[in-house]
Order: sequence, then structure tokens, then C-alpha cells
Amino acid sequence: MAEEELQIEESGGKSKKMMIIIIAAVVILGGGAAYFFLFSGSDASVPEQTETVAGEGPAQAAPKANLGTALYVAMPRPFVFNVPGSGRDRLVQIKVQLMVRGSDNEEMAKSHIPLIEGTLLQVFSNSSADDLVTEAGKITLREDALSEVQRVMNEISGSNVVEQVLFTGFVMQ
Repeated sequence: MAEEELQIEESGGKSKKMMIIIIAAVVILGGGAAYFFLFSGSDASVPEQTETVAGEGPAQAAPKANLGTALYVAMPRPFVFNVPGSGRDRLVQIKVQLMVRGSDNEEMAKSHIPLIEGTLLQVFSNSSADDLVTEAGKITLREDALSEVQRVMNEISGSNVVEQVLFTGFVMQ
């Protein structure tokens, strides 16, 4: 009986050792794979391609490239308004976010949210339900909103603070 207990303990010890070896191998291989994926990026820089126009030399880079990262300023509440339609008036709810470049423009947009809200509501209320039913009408509304917000912000700050007006929610009943 003592020999049976001894044999059982020995086989249990071998399986524990095997399990530890397997776990150690997996950890080492996982660490090696993580190191490879994190640090194997190429250090060689990609040469910039410049376009040349006949007789003009290199083309100028897009002015928006160095303005900063894109940041999004959400309007604090959705716009809810009535629009006239051919059959009946409709209730529209639009959630809006503004895309700006750089933290300075973000702060400028945040500090003038009431002005931007008033401008957007004025543009939105000038639309009709028949226009807002179509995708082209929504695009036109978004472009009109952008041009008006840029005009108002240009008067205040002297620059186009807002790059895009984005509709994140659009419901019409």
C-alpha cells in the first residue's frame, strides 16, 4: 500500500513538471512574438513623393496637412425643430458634432457654442421637409450649415475654426 501511494505521488509530480514546462514555453513564445510585432517596424523613412506641374516645380502640400489633429466638438443637445412639408409639417431632430483641427480651434468652438447653436438652428429652420427626405437635401443642409458656421466664426476669430459639420443623428417624423 505504501508503494502504491508512492507511485501515485511520483506520477503527479511528473505531470506538474510537464505542465510548468509547457506554461513556461508558451509564455516565452508569447513574449517573443509580442517583441517581434512591437519592435519589428521598419526604420527606413518613405521618401515623400512630389508632383510637378509642367513648368512649375513641386506642387504645394495641402494646407490642411499641418493644422493639427482632428478633434470633435459635440453640441450639448440635439436640435429639435419643425419644418413645413407639402402634406404636413414635420418634426426633425438632428444631433451635430463639429470637426476642428487643433486644440486652439477646439477651445474656440467650445467657447462659442451658443453662437454656433443659434447659427445652426437658423440654417436648419430654413429647410423644408421635402428637401430633407432625400440624401441630396441632407448633404445640401450640411454644406449650408458648414458655410454659415464658418462665416460666423470667421467674423469672430478671423479664421475658419470649424472644418466640417457632421450629423451624428437625423430623425424626421
